[in-house]
Amino acid sequence: MKDVVAGIDIGGTNIIYGLVDKSGNVIAEGRLKTAEYPDIKDYVSAQHTAIKEMLAMNPGHNLIGMGVGAPNANYHKGTIELAPNLSWKGIVPIAGYLGEKFNIRVFITNDANAAAMGEMIFGGAKGMKDFIVLTLGTGLGSGIAVNGNVVYGSTGFAGELGHTIIVPGGRECGCGRKGCYETYASASGLVRTVLNLLSEMRLESNLRDLPPSELTSKKIVEEAEKGDRIALAAIDYTAEMLAFGIINAITFSSPEAVFLFGGLVKAGELLLAPVRKYVDQNVMPIFRGTVKILPSSVSESNAAVLGAAALAWNELKN
Repeated sequence: MKDVVAGIDIGGTNIIYGLVDKSGNVIAEGRLKTAEYPDIKDYVSAQHTAIKEMLAMNPGHNLIGMGVGAPNANYHKGTIELAPNLSWKGIVPIAGYLGEKFNIRVFITNDANAAAMGEMIFGGAKGMKDFIVLTLGTGLGSGIAVNGNVVYGSTGFAGELGHTIIVPGGRECGCGRKGCYETYASASGLVRTVLNLLSEMRLESNLRDLPPSELTSKKIVEEAEKGDRIALAAIDYTAEMLAFGIINAITFSSPEAVFLFGGLVKAGELLLAPVRKYVDQNVMPIFRGTVKILPSSVSESNAAVLGAAALAWNELKN
């Protein structure tokens, strides 16, 4: 029998799960619709059935643990707490429920910390002790590793770089405050920047032909690659703001590398080159040239499951 762990990523729309061996091979993967399980106990039963069926279809595998990545997850308590995009309200002891149902050890953290764990166990941070992962999606998540351990803090919620304020009184954020890092340095932040530039600049741009509802970071990157000046200006500004957050993070944890993950990173060097330039220009001299800024090497297609599984493998090893 070959030992495997289950990796589960709980999102507002989908719950993706899979079986992962110690080398990071995803044996099988499946998904459930989050909205179909407004009651947590119903979800736990459905997840138990789905994983048992997966094991039956992949004989010769022994399930020894489970890792869960979820919004507002508390690593210390095994809970999901006050998650705005989930129907499970209040404080939900999900690790306890799953552990009882499966009779295995279950570990939980937020999705960005899971991404950091995936990078450390299966990706480009293998062998590194100090690094940061920034996930650039609709928002900006972050996982911070110091001396080989992901930072959770006393509350279990440490490392929310996306909600550090980089522009006092700036753009409104979903958290209810203004000027948060993620409102500038994320896929949605890039779209907001383009909308601002279209109203402020008279440059010709194909982006003017799109209704705001159809304006996406993917479309902006495509136009930038064709030389659209508004799109290029927006990416440059986004890179500059992304760099400021990285600079602040470098000064407190001095990482060996910062890994960028998510849809926005598909822009490649169009984004990465100016980010490196702005970091180099503005970081303290003692840190200049000490930090690599790299795209994540974990495949986006199964990164969620790999990250959650890496959490389980790491905890079981320790």
